[in-house]
Amino acid sequence: GWQSNGSFITERGDRLDTEVAKAAYLRTVQDWVVAPLMRSIDGVAGVDSIGGYEKQFLVQPDPARLTGYGLSFDSLIEALEAANLAEGANFVDRAGEALLVRVDARLGGTQDIEQAVVATREGVPIRIGDVASVRIGGDLRTGAASLDGEEAVVGTVLMRSGENSRTVAAASAERLEEVRASLPAGVVAEIVYNRSSLVDATIATVEKNLVEGALLVIAVLFLMLGNIRAAIIAALVIPVSMLMAAVGMNRLGVSGNLMSLGALDFGLIVDGAVIIVENSVARLAARQHHEGRLLSLGERLTETRLAAQEMIRPTVYGQAIILLVYAPLLTFTGVEGKTFSPMAITVMLALASAFVLSLTFVPAMIAVLLNRKLTEKEVKPVRIAKERYGPALRRAIARPWPVIGAGAGLFAVAALMFTFLGSEFTPQLDERDIAVQSLRIPSTSLERSLAMQRQVEDKLEAFPQVELVFSRTGTAEVASDPMPPNASDAYVILKPREEWPDPDLSKDELVAEMEESLSGLVGNLYEFSQPIELRFNELIAGVRGDVAVKLYGDDLTALTRSAGEVAGVLRGVEGAADVKVQQVTGFPTLDIAFDRPTIARYGLTVEEVAQSVAIALGGRPAGLVFEGDRRFDVVVRLADATRDDFDQLGALPIVLENGVTVPLRTLADFQVVDGLAEVRREQGRRLVIVSANVRERDLGSFVEEARAGVSENVNLPAASFIEWGGQYQNLQAAQARLGLVVPVCFALVLLLLFMALGGWVPALAVFSAIPMALAGGVFALALRGMPFSVSAAVGFIALSGVAVLNGLVMMTAIRQRLDKGMSLDDAICDGALARLRPVLMTALVASLGFVPMAIATGTGAEVQRPLATVVIGGLITATALTLFVLPAIARLVLRENGQDVGWREKWRAMLRLNLTRDERREYPTGEI
Repeated sequence: GWQSNGSFITERGDRLDTEVAKAAYLRTVQDWVVAPLMRSIDGVAGVDSIGGYEKQFLVQPDPARLTGYGLSFDSLIEALEAANLAEGANFVDRAGEALLVRVDARLGGTQDIEQAVVATREGVPIRIGDVASVRIGGDLRTGAASLDGEEAVVGTVLMRSGENSRTVAAASAERLEEVRASLPAGVVAEIVYNRSSLVDATIATVEKNLVEGALLVIAVLFLMLGNIRAAIIAALVIPVSMLMAAVGMNRLGVSGNLMSLGALDFGLIVDGAVIIVENSVARLAARQHHEGRLLSLGERLTETRLAAQEMIRPTVYGQAIILLVYAPLLTFTGVEGKTFSPMAITVMLALASAFVLSLTFVPAMIAVLLNRKLTEKEVKPVRIAKERYGPALRRAIARPWPVIGAGAGLFAVAALMFTFLGSEFTPQLDERDIAVQSLRIPSTSLERSLAMQRQVEDKLEAFPQVELVFSRTGTAEVASDPMPPNASDAYVILKPREEWPDPDLSKDELVAEMEESLSGLVGNLYEFSQPIELRFNELIAGVRGDVAVKLYGDDLTALTRSAGEVAGVLRGVEGAADVKVQQVTGFPTLDIAFDRPTIARYGLTVEEVAQSVAIALGGRPAGLVFEGDRRFDVVVRLADATRDDFDQLGALPIVLENGVTVPLRTLADFQVVDGLAEVRREQGRRLVIVSANVRERDLGSFVEEARAGVSENVNLPAASFIEWGGQYQNLQAAQARLGLVVPVCFALVLLLLFMALGGWVPALAVFSAIPMALAGGVFALALRGMPFSVSAAVGFIALSGVAVLNGLVMMTAIRQRLDKGMSLDDAICDGALARLRPVLMTALVASLGFVPMAIATGTGAEVQRPLATVVIGGLITATALTLFVLPAIARLVLRENGQDVGWREKWRAMLRLNLTRDERREYPTGEI
């Protein structure tokens, strides 16, 4: 452990006095104690370590002594390899006992290395210790880590593809508790970032929204039905269908998370059951009134069967249409496919399960449980709604054109408003933590960069909202996230918001304060993001910003110049932040140019000289030292002070065949030149990237304005072109896919409506509910200041299905009454009034089921909010269309086409879904 003089004594008794030795010891504990135990966890692919030094036994030659003895670097390597071996010598027989013979001449430590003989001079052995210093040190590292301003070692557990991140993270946390017990005294291992915390927070938000939505749906069912048993039966569809969906998700490998559960609306799930329950209750009440007594179980079974058969056509086609409108999400590929396909699968599984239950479980439960007297008196809310709706409906069908014109005008206004909404791929998920990338000039060394990063950490830790800060500088062992030594990522872990001095302070305001505080540290360029978002952007586009402008061409100098012009344009666009140009040049390089004629004159080859330089500067392994099951390289390399001194490098001895040495400066010239820091290639062309983040503005409008500015102000060199990437690229891909698939999907919806209604005219009339519903969704987004996103698109998709379902129920009721011989106006009024309750119920349960999502503020609510907003707003206009515009359209189209539309017999024969006229029972209430 730690000693009073600041040194550290290891469990093996080694005293560590230098910072390098202490850092190397920490890395040894990480590599040989912590990492092996973490790798054995199920689902873990590996452990990526960064920080400290990989322990090495360093043999650091003294060039002057090598020259004096006429020795080369190769001589040292050969001597170490010869002195470090183990041989098997078969066995010997001693008194009938066989003994294996093992010749163990392995090096055991620094003393053994120092005693290794390199050569003899006049019978005197020349040992390694005579011409070099031997010590325990570290490798020439390319990455480092720090925690709260102190150097540390950070290990990242890498999960196998396809595993459940929550499960793996939980198992890793449990294993780390076991690891702590085996750590040496004075060494502490703690979790600094756990992705499952974010996952748990988002799941908690989803659970809260689903529970609250389910309670609202149940409340609406009871309020509208007026029968607690009927409401409970409809509500039971929610848990049972979710259990069935969970089985399907498990079989398909879909985990429960923010995206897969984020679009679930229990109101949407019970829509089919609501239609069956409402019609069954009405039939049972009418039959009881007709018979003047309670019904037997057989009679109740008959009535519920007839009620289900009567509504099976709109239910089957309505549910099929809702399932169909989710199909476009299954066609997504790439990032949008990974994000939204699980959502579509979950919703479709739940809807399919609920559909089966509504035609089997629900009728049976109604027949068994509704065995008491059922009143025909409607609940007060429905009665008031009908009293208000009846006169308004008659006025609408008396003057249909103004009503239809109002609906068309509403859609036109919404279409115009949509062009001003803006767009983004998905709403930004608040991860509750902050990531800050610090970028310095390319020539910054790792040690200098690490020192500057500690200053950044000190500034960030000064904020009372910050719990801890840890950083990664340069490239880790596995290089899964390679960075140059001049770049650092700081992960700022925030305290719970209730512990902030001002809990109302927004995260954006906190970032602005941090940015202002860090601006006092010169030599750094900062980019603010979030831990997962930063990594996500880099993986999909090669940059960490929201927007990437890629300039392709052959002339790197011209591309760099144009990239600077593009960056200037981006900085002038409202909402731009963290604009930076890829560092292409400015990386100094020490070039060693050989004098080939001189090398040949001395009888040497270029390879011999180059190898000597490579060993001296880069180092060369010359064997291993074993410490139990641990093994460490023995490396021959010049001391750091010698490596960094050009004069001493010039004096580096190169041994000739006769043992005479010549200095390296005689054979080569040293020159420092301005080299390239990074050269990227894509599509067979060089490219330079300009990246930027977008704040307080939607991504789509930002890019459109930026593109116009770049097109006007930037002159690209010949044979060059620009591509816009980052999150904007995902948005374009999703929009292109939706633009192709959604029209096909809507065409299939229209075909299903034609099959359900037997004609194109009534099918088109019901289909008109979709644009009206979309209009309401657009208005809702505009009122809340939300841009269009893929999340909102999912809301529009869900909305169109519910809108068509209600329209189909209404049109079916009207046409049933026409078939009974009613006049057109009476059929429309009676059918619309009869279906007012199920239409209102389906609209209310579907919209209220989304209310908790629309107003939620928990982690992950940002993703659900646009979806819920669209559905709620759209159902308002869609319900208005179903109740007023659709009857007005029916008044026109049915009058023009006559009552004999010729659809019933044709489609009854095909689908066998309707009752024959002699199977129907008529009751005085007229409610069926």
